[in-house]
Amino acid sequence: MNTSSTNPSFTKSTSQSINVPTPYYLLDEAAIVANMQIIARLCELSGAKALLALKCFATWGVFDIMQPYLHGTTSSSLNEVRLGYETFGNNDDANSPGKKETHAYSVAYSADEMPEVLKYADKIIFNSISQLNAFSEQARAQDIPVGLRLNPKTSNSSFIIADPARPFSRLGEHDKDKITAVLGDITGVMIHNNCENDSFEAFSESLADIENRFGDILAQLEWVSLGGGIHFIAPDYPLEKFAERLKGFSEQYGVQVYLEPGEASIHGAGSLVTTVLDTMHNEKHLAVVDSSIEAHMLDLLIYRESAPIAAINNTAMDIAPIGHSVIETSEPILESEIDSTLIYGRSCLAGDIFGEYDLPSNLQIGDQITFGNAAGYTMVKKNWFNGVNMPAIVIRRLDGSIDVQREFDYQDYKASLS
Repeated sequence: MNTSSTNPSFTKSTSQSINVPTPYYLLDEAAIVANMQIIARLCELSGAKALLALKCFATWGVFDIMQPYLHGTTSSSLNEVRLGYETFGNNDDANSPGKKETHAYSVAYSADEMPEVLKYADKIIFNSISQLNAFSEQARAQDIPVGLRLNPKTSNSSFIIADPARPFSRLGEHDKDKITAVLGDITGVMIHNNCENDSFEAFSESLADIENRFGDILAQLEWVSLGGGIHFIAPDYPLEKFAERLKGFSEQYGVQVYLEPGEASIHGAGSLVTTVLDTMHNEKHLAVVDSSIEAHMLDLLIYRESAPIAAINNTAMDIAPIGHSVIETSEPILESEIDSTLIYGRSCLAGDIFGEYDLPSNLQIGDQITFGNAAGYTMVKKNWFNGVNMPAIVIRRLDGSIDVQREFDYQDYKASLS
């Protein structure tokens, strides 16, 4: 999860009040479109095609504004490929120029789900040669292009938990001889070895290494997906150089390049709105909000990160968390940090902490705290831990109107358990 404090959804006031109890996720369509325009520009310059990575963001209530800019979706499971087909694919007419691509991928498919996966997929990518051998014949019988995940055993990732090139990785095939032996069964490969990579130079060097080692394989393919995890929407990212690099790669090997932007599609376009339920003091100021990182922003817990604050009591702010991690630390308290505030979630987990902040004033019970950049890997991971209220999903439309897309209640909690 990229926790940059950039949050365009609070750079202007809302034109309609939001009468929904906290907590709720708030998506801003104008901010999404701004990202979409960057992606479309990249595709125009490079000839690449962009697919929304549903593993990161699958809130289909805003797909209508994303469809004009993207070429389709990519998935990690049967449920995701079906969702992409049904909500993003424009599949009423298979010959329509507006039809979107629906790519299927999974770390491992079961035999019983393969017929349904192929019902929805325009391309299917297998994670291993074993899975390729088991299921590719079914795909080819339906004229569905088949791909294989290639693992170059190098990556751009700061987190071992998210590193596809970690030791003993199961994510893709790396043996060149084995891949060469199955080239007759595939038309393309997927290479996903970036995670929150905001360096064009690092991307380009990594791609050059892949070219040096697998170039003769790439030249025999029709398409190559370079995956996601590339933070090319950053204001200072050299988009034109990136486009030129992709175009050159495509032309050299005669392949259609695909990108799979997840976080890049919705960065800065969502927030989590919460309310302070209690305040305490234990060497530092403490506040407890009506949400939980374990239940509602799980990646903060997984990656030991903190959330930026985008607003307090509907006043736009840009408050980055204090630099060091507060989830697990035994560091001594600095004198300058005594007046800082730790904002906790309401679950029973001791380390359920949104972050530590230098605030303009002490928080009070009833204050509304809005955490920024809460669209990616949040709604797709939300859960009912402790039975904490599930945030509603609220959308600010392009015209400023507010739609409450979904609210959750006790019956949803009960139904999720049995």
